[in-house]
Amino acid sequence: MMNEDKKEEVRAAADIVEVVGDYVKLKKSGSGFIGLCPFHQEKTPSFHVTPRLGIYKCFGCGESGDIFSFVMRMEGVGFPESLKTLADRYGIELPDEHAEGEDERTRKREGIYHALKFAGLFFHRQLLENEEAEIARLYLEKRGYDTKIWRSFGLGYAPSNSALLKAAKDEGIGEEYLHEADLIKPGTRNDDYYDTFRKRLIFPIFNPSGKVIAFAGRVLDDKLKTAKYINSSQTPVYNKSEVVYGVNFAKNDIRKEEEVILVEGYTDVITLNMFGIKNVVASSGTSLTPGQIRILQRYANRIVMVYDADSAGQAAMERGMDIALEQGMEVRLMELPDGEDPDSFVKKFGKESFIAYKKEHAEDFVSFSFHKAEKNGKMNSPAGRSASIKKILVSIANIPDELDRQFYVQDLHQKTQMYRKGSDRELFKQLDIIRSEQKNQERYRERMRVQAPGPAEAYEERPPSSENNERADNTRKRISSKKRPHYEMEIIRLLLQYGENMRRFIGHNIGEDHFDDEDIRMFYSDIMRRHIGGEEITIEHYMRRESPYPSLLGDILFERYTVSEGLARRTGGAFKKDRNPILTAKSTMKPLRLNYLETKRTELAGKIKNSDPEKKSKFIDALTKVQKEITRIQKTASDDLFDDPDFLKSGAVKAPKKFEYKMKHEK
Repeated sequence: MMNEDKKEEVRAAADIVEVVGDYVKLKKSGSGFIGLCPFHQEKTPSFHVTPRLGIYKCFGCGESGDIFSFVMRMEGVGFPESLKTLADRYGIELPDEHAEGEDERTRKREGIYHALKFAGLFFHRQLLENEEAEIARLYLEKRGYDTKIWRSFGLGYAPSNSALLKAAKDEGIGEEYLHEADLIKPGTRNDDYYDTFRKRLIFPIFNPSGKVIAFAGRVLDDKLKTAKYINSSQTPVYNKSEVVYGVNFAKNDIRKEEEVILVEGYTDVITLNMFGIKNVVASSGTSLTPGQIRILQRYANRIVMVYDADSAGQAAMERGMDIALEQGMEVRLMELPDGEDPDSFVKKFGKESFIAYKKEHAEDFVSFSFHKAEKNGKMNSPAGRSASIKKILVSIANIPDELDRQFYVQDLHQKTQMYRKGSDRELFKQLDIIRSEQKNQERYRERMRVQAPGPAEAYEERPPSSENNERADNTRKRISSKKRPHYEMEIIRLLLQYGENMRRFIGHNIGEDHFDDEDIRMFYSDIMRRHIGGEEITIEHYMRRESPYPSLLGDILFERYTVSEGLARRTGGAFKKDRNPILTAKSTMKPLRLNYLETKRTELAGKIKNSDPEKKSKFIDALTKVQKEITRIQKTASDDLFDDPDFLKSGAVKAPKKFEYKMKHEK
């Protein structure tokens, strides 16, 4: 296994806020950060990151862990690959060791990533060196792209004659990984393969952290009767419906501008970047999907759609608009002058003109749709007006927030009043009808999906970022089915935070049989075993341990609702969770022991009903004793329920002050 010192070196160097920020739009909150959870769909942020502890926790779905587990979940890799990814990012050299415990699925994914990385380097080298690539070099130069742009975007060239397959074999990369990555396809004979991309300009597609996950290839001879573009097919590491081209280059600028510009083509992204407009992405050769919108929402909540002026581009923009609205984004749309696309416009008029044009012509979706209907003459007839207004209302109905819907309906009312001569009442009534119909259709689709799952549900190797990730679903079901008892988690926190004396005190008063939650019981047993053996017991140790320890730590160390440090400062106090750790321990052990005895009481009552007279008498005696102990605990203050530990005299842990009432004259 990898040297522990190396693991800790990577952990110390890696910034969990920076890494998580590649996937989640984080905002400062107290001493930590919050954002929308990347593991499940939500509208209100419940995902918390605490840099001081180096952990994350979602209070919506229960996912939690450290920086390594986050990379593992988001990239769908094992611990060794997550370690390598972070080490590469932060410039730490790792020894070349084989890591134990990698399962077959993890090894396959890592093999696919390796094959894709090799292919990206191979294609780029061909563009620079291969004589056959002269046609690609001339094409790029004609578009104004110099070698600096080639390198920045990893552009390449796929030669003919299955050159990639031959080069990969020479490097010892197996055909199975090349095939799984859709870099090669089977020929007419089962043992024969050929390159997927041949004689094409290559655009690598990256995930948000900058790892190559797929390719797009553009044919350079327009006379050939073939598709202009071909894209990698679905693979275990690439789900095109959840990938946005250019997001790895644009994410920081999207955050800075608080806005993402969505265009159609790869070259649109590259050209706008070249001219200094960097908060721009493309939908990766597919119609816009909810998954792609969720990717963009990690970085900003406002999207400006700039599609080509042709009918296909406008239809795609309208479909994407409704999907973005449905996901709760603020949508603005912009139509360029006839015959222009973002690439040609910025080359003709420059960056400042593009920004000025966007400022003047980018409209909210109601204004855009209404003005387009007027321009096309749709508002000149009763039927056209009705159809246009209903179409806009359908888009408004997709918005999840009720207040936002209300404002947009009122805006639509103001814009169309000259045509309708009515109030906004009929608009709201029509909106209710549309939303009711949408809900009926959604219920119908859900019934059909359950009865006959589609290909997406049947696909076993879905990428890890998918909402349908099986492991994430199982985790959420486990967490949601039974909430962990707070006092059980508090016991573990005290054992971890207050050292050997606290472990001796708690261990003297309770045992592992006091815990209902199986995972917490296991955690307690492991701590006590390590305590007896004199082994390390720290938060850092358990963050490095196998599942479920990192996730349990997230549950134990995070609190959703707590007094803030800022509030304490404003009120002139100093907030401390444990003003007196021993008193906290006593207060926590009381409900733990009480619950343990109440469970015993229930068990004994059941045995009394189903036992013979001789045993029944013994069970009744035992039940009487248990009931007396329950009554004693209920009537006794937690401070008096447990004896103070001997080590209090040494001052190792501050002793609790007992309350004593004094008459006024005694004070």
